[in-house]
Amino acid sequence: MDDKLALRVFVADRYYPIKVERENEEKIRKAARMINEKVLQYKQRYIDKDVQDFLAMAALQYVIKLTEEEEKLEKDYLPDALRELIQKVDSILEIKE
Repeated sequence: MDDKLALRVFVADRYYPIKVERENEEKIRKAARMINEKVLQYKQRYIDKDVQDFLAMAALQYVIKLTEEEEKLEKDYLPDALRELIQKVDSILEIKE
């Protein structure tokens, strides 16, 4: 049984037909809503630009945010005790060099 759902997602003045897993429908709709809100903010701020510029700026802003969150996760991933152990090993290795 095919559990795909056919959607028409409206993003930046256009409809895009996509097929998604049913459990991802809300994520897709939320993502489209977030993009549209960001594009609208840019439309209101910069009147002399076109939709392509707004989409590019929205994409850039969201990728920057994603990158920052990934970096934060990488830093927070190691428990402090393990981080201290790594520092001790590094300092011992530096002494031996």
